[in-house]
Amino acid sequence: MSSLIIALAQLNTYVGDIPGNTQKVIEFARRAVGELHADAVIFPELTLTGYPPEDLLLRPSLDLRIERALSEIKAANLPLAVIVGYPKRVDGKLFNMAGVIQAGELIAEYAKHCLPNYQVFDEKRYFSAGSKACMFNLKGVPSALTICEDIWFPEPMAQAKAAGAQLMLNLNASPYHQGKQSEREAIVAARAQEGAMPVVYVNLVGGQDELVFDGGSVVVDAQGKTQFRAPAYDEALFSVDIQVDQGVVVPPQALAAIPNNHEAVYQALVLGMRDYVNKNRFKGVVLGLSGGIDSALTLAMAVDALGADRVEAVMMPFRYTSDLSKDDAAEQARRMGVRYSSISIEPMYEAFMAQLAEEFAGTKRDTTEENLQARCRGVLLMAISNKKGYLVLTTGNKSEMAVGYSTLYGDMAGGFDALKDVPKTLVFALAKYRNTLGEVIPTTVITRPPSAELAPDQKDEDSLPPYDILDQILYWYVEQDLSAEAIIAKGFARDQVERAVRLVDVNEYKRRQAPVGIRISQRGFGRDRRYPITSGWKMGD
Repeated sequence: MSSLIIALAQLNTYVGDIPGNTQKVIEFARRAVGELHADAVIFPELTLTGYPPEDLLLRPSLDLRIERALSEIKAANLPLAVIVGYPKRVDGKLFNMAGVIQAGELIAEYAKHCLPNYQVFDEKRYFSAGSKACMFNLKGVPSALTICEDIWFPEPMAQAKAAGAQLMLNLNASPYHQGKQSEREAIVAARAQEGAMPVVYVNLVGGQDELVFDGGSVVVDAQGKTQFRAPAYDEALFSVDIQVDQGVVVPPQALAAIPNNHEAVYQALVLGMRDYVNKNRFKGVVLGLSGGIDSALTLAMAVDALGADRVEAVMMPFRYTSDLSKDDAAEQARRMGVRYSSISIEPMYEAFMAQLAEEFAGTKRDTTEENLQARCRGVLLMAISNKKGYLVLTTGNKSEMAVGYSTLYGDMAGGFDALKDVPKTLVFALAKYRNTLGEVIPTTVITRPPSAELAPDQKDEDSLPPYDILDQILYWYVEQDLSAEAIIAKGFARDQVERAVRLVDVNEYKRRQAPVGIRISQRGFGRDRRYPITSGWKMGD
């Protein structure tokens, strides 16, 4: 029986590090030969630059660097076909390209046809679209190439089928959002059935600023059945054996489980944090541990991402901080084995108030004093960051970011916010999930009503609708772009909808100044929601 052994290189690339990515390609290709005896190895989309390279694609030296990288791969003279992604300029136009290097020669190239230009994607800013199918012989099998978005549309597959292809190889940099793996596999199955050929789908893995790529590479047979699935979130090399005696047949092979929603989100957040910290070369992280649910979950993720020895937690109590908060923070820090300290902000606050006494004369106490507490804490954390080379993790969740329930230069002061796209109700669910892996978050942190503790007996719901209602309103307004009236028509109270919508609209200026955060939804605050700060748009239809 004749077979075609294909290695799937589910790589974690480093955007902009073309030499480093190139060496990783050569290393994984050599492993594919030595460990797997592979006939071909397939890498993700734009492997050599990493994805998304954004305006690095506009750098004058890009062409030279890519040419040098391709020359290095050719010079390695690897005894298998290397299918790799890279940008390439042809006749003055830049293309998102996939190439096949075999026996030291570039034997085939394919330019991506379908350029996504929605949500987090803006490929039409950089690339021209290809139009031709790419066919090459892979151990006697007529094989075709496509890149990422091409698989979401029927035309590239139809074109390849018409050209005589019997196997489709698809290179991807497909970012994670909730439910994405099932969506991908359904699309790949549809294309495989339309083309009557197997599809080898290789995806990127790793964090890049606000995006997380979750891997989950698959091989689908000609009937649309998934016969191989790589584990999510793992950078590794996988082997698939395809039988080619009578047609091209993919027998059943390893099928990693698709993580459930809470597991998948948690792993995405941990991976995104780990890569952001490590790729930006921070020694570790520091965060304010308040005894509340958001900082508790962030601390757990930080330890899972980096290890306890690279994490510092600081309690910064004030007169309104409850003993329960102090005790819970100290207990979680003990359970997780991180460096922990308590620094009162009372002296700082009093010093500020003394200096501001004349300015504030004749005014009543309001949120100014509450914000001042948060800004004292921000100053402390940033000082620790500067002194130790630690990244400050902020802990605001998507619900708070949406309605501006946060303080500029206070609890928003920092460099990375893992929960930026995580609604408050999901924060609670993730905290409960994390405790199933080991009970590190005290139960009282999860069960007590959320409070910023910036005023006596303060509760979040004094200022906001209950989170189970607020998060639904925000989902329809932020992620689905429904109008206030359309949301009210779904049965929500008018006063709650109008208040939430108004708060989202007027707090765009805060979100523009917020730290980078990991995107887990189909519409996060950042690359794919771009609303003007200054706007006369009125609430309504």
